[in-house]
Amino acid sequence: MLFSTLTTIFLFCVTLPLIHPTITAASTTLGNKTDFVTLLQIKKSISSDPYGILVSWNTSNHFCSWGGVTCGIKHQRVVMLNLKEYHLSGTISPYIGNLSFLRILNLLSNKFYGEIPRELGRLFRLRKLNLSNNNLTGEFPISLTNCSKLRYLNFSANSFHGKIPIEVGSLKKLEKLSLFKNNFGGKIPPSIGNISSLNVFSIAVNNLEGKLPGEFGQLKKLSMLVILSNRFSGMLPSSFCNMTSLAFFSAAENQFHGSLPAGMFSALSNLQMFEIGMNQISGPIPTSIANASLLQKFDIGFNNFVGQVPSVEKLQHLTWLNLNYNNLGSGSDGDLDFITSLVNCTKLENLVLGSNKLGGILPISIGNLSTQLIEISLFVNHIHGTIPETIGNNINLISLYLGDNHFSGNVPNSFGKFHKMQSLDVGQNHLLGEIPPYLGNLTQLVEISIANNIIALACSMESPNDRMNIKDVIRELNLSRSAFLHG
Repeated sequence: MLFSTLTTIFLFCVTLPLIHPTITAASTTLGNKTDFVTLLQIKKSISSDPYGILVSWNTSNHFCSWGGVTCGIKHQRVVMLNLKEYHLSGTISPYIGNLSFLRILNLLSNKFYGEIPRELGRLFRLRKLNLSNNNLTGEFPISLTNCSKLRYLNFSANSFHGKIPIEVGSLKKLEKLSLFKNNFGGKIPPSIGNISSLNVFSIAVNNLEGKLPGEFGQLKKLSMLVILSNRFSGMLPSSFCNMTSLAFFSAAENQFHGSLPAGMFSALSNLQMFEIGMNQISGPIPTSIANASLLQKFDIGFNNFVGQVPSVEKLQHLTWLNLNYNNLGSGSDGDLDFITSLVNCTKLENLVLGSNKLGGILPISIGNLSTQLIEISLFVNHIHGTIPETIGNNINLISLYLGDNHFSGNVPNSFGKFHKMQSLDVGQNHLLGEIPPYLGNLTQLVEISIANNIIALACSMESPNDRMNIKDVIRELNLSRSAFLHG
């Protein structure tokens, strides 16, 4: 809804150069003249317009009909300037601060460069500012914190640097703040906790450091927190458990350490994505994960987690479970009991458990998993016994990695069901017998590893001392694409 009060802009008008364009009768008010002249000044700062969106910006028609310009019905003042995705090149003119009725400025995906003019801070009605995916530089303009009605602020994918100013906490109505993929450094100011309306906060791919402020716990409406690929350290603050609306949390590729709060997942019952891979977090996986019934993606790979994997039978929305490169398990029987609880996860697509200390026998329930399963990864563990025939029930598998374990017995005949299989690794085990000839019918297979087992091709081995090389495997299996045998 437009603001009904028309504020005089005489002081703004006198700062403009003297121009006498011909304009229509509908443009004769002082405010209209200001917007008209301001837009022409903005056009002058744009050096390249490959799509011709600014061709209509001339004196032959009313500026409210110009490309990308939207005016309010009552006062015929510019309320929205939407020039997204036109590959415009140039600078953002400081004259833009004279569009005093502007509520939305969207310059997404262009080639604007230079700094953000401080005059943007004069746009007191501004609610949405999107400058993402440009070539802008400089520091976060503190003058923008004067725009107290801002609800959406997106500076992502630029080259901004410096610190996030403390003053950003004064934007009390802000709902989305995205600074993704820049060069911001320093710490997150605790004043962020003052923005109680904040729903999305994304500062991924920057150079931010230090501990996360405990004030995050004050953000009761925050549903998305994306801080991956920075240099944050310390432990995740216990106040995180107060962010009960949190649905998406990504903190991968940082330097966090310590353990997760035991009751974390009971408090964060709305979580849909939890991603903390490539950190230094240790301790057990909290058993409270069973209460995160909405969880879809759980990725804690490349950390130092220890202990048993808890039951996940209540996570019926789970699509991605990544626990690889940790120290989970004890190398003994019982480590894989949790796999039976996965049969309730009917949407599971990726089961990634590689490079841990998981021992025991692979349960036959591995064949009762989701029909949507496309990846099973159990490489580099301590699993022994035979590969259960039931594994072939996962007919939509694209990748199966069982290498570097202690599997024995034959390659299951049920492997012949893997008609979508592209990568198959059973190398570095104690398998014996023959390679089933039906593997040659797996026409999607592009990568196979059988190295360091006591197995042979059924149709070509003359003695147990014979060894197969890559050319033999390709020829005898008659794969439709290249096959690679990894040693």
